[in-house]
Amino acid sequence: MHAITISEPGGPEALVWDEVPDPVPGEGEVLVEVVAGAVNRADIMQRQGFYDPPPGASPYPGLECSGRIAELGPGVSGWAVGDEVCALLAGGGYAEKVVVPAGQLLPVPEGVDLRQAAALPEVTCTVWSNVFMVAHLRPGETLLVHGGSSGIGTMAIQLAKSVGARVAVTAGSEEKLRRCAELGADILVNYREQDFVAEIKQATDGAGADVILDNMGAKYLERNVQSLAVNGRLAIIGMQGGVKGELNIGALLAKRAAISATSLRARPLGEKSTIVAAVREHVWPLLAAGHVRPVVDREVPMHDAATAHRIVEESGHVGKVLLVAP
Repeated sequence: MHAITISEPGGPEALVWDEVPDPVPGEGEVLVEVVAGAVNRADIMQRQGFYDPPPGASPYPGLECSGRIAELGPGVSGWAVGDEVCALLAGGGYAEKVVVPAGQLLPVPEGVDLRQAAALPEVTCTVWSNVFMVAHLRPGETLLVHGGSSGIGTMAIQLAKSVGARVAVTAGSEEKLRRCAELGADILVNYREQDFVAEIKQATDGAGADVILDNMGAKYLERNVQSLAVNGRLAIIGMQGGVKGELNIGALLAKRAAISATSLRARPLGEKSTIVAAVREHVWPLLAAGHVRPVVDREVPMHDAATAHRIVEESGHVGKVLLVAP
């Protein structure tokens, strides 16, 4: 088969479409013929040499894909060869074939195109696990999503609205904010021109956001705490703004607030399976009913993954950029 390999860390040109050995499914695994994959920031970090795959994972980038089951490994039940699926991966999605633990498979939702289903596993699992399973967003509460036009952001808006929450977003252009509003965002903040702390306080009559989903890390830590409501919950899922910040514990105590920080890729298989099962139970019916949908900016041939990485790094896209296999 062919896969995108990274011989040494570097720019997008480090991504090379190369011939590699076919993977073989082991106990509890299935082999998927990939139709499409999706680009995530973690893939860019891996290409740059900052985010190695977990032990035992595929060395090729790609944290999600869609395709058809080609082979069942020993001990797999509930799936059949030919089933159309999408999958959460620890790596290997930039390839013609990938091995997936059965617990990380999802059926393609009714009404969703097989290729576009590749845009779902990582964002749905990240949003559901952080916003709902950890931060426990409730109807009537306010969620602040940083990077509202990203793949994570566009899904967070839709899922939060589906449970009756109010959604605030930050984004870097009026066009991106317009797209967020189309998905249901109520409070729109252009972070290049506005102070999100002041805007959130004004929009909530001084109360603040009940839940904040943050991809920036250190750069926004102090301002996020300022933006939290009493009993607020800050969920950190990225570190685009650095890894070390100063935390005012007094401010956190005064608000009786909580901070969580999670990553998905390196979690044990059992934890991933639990999250995937919860997503199938709670999110898949919303997709089938048309209340939630994948947001795909464009599709790029998988062998030209370098172009897809450039698109994502330039941050001009809204939603996900897909890699389409031959």
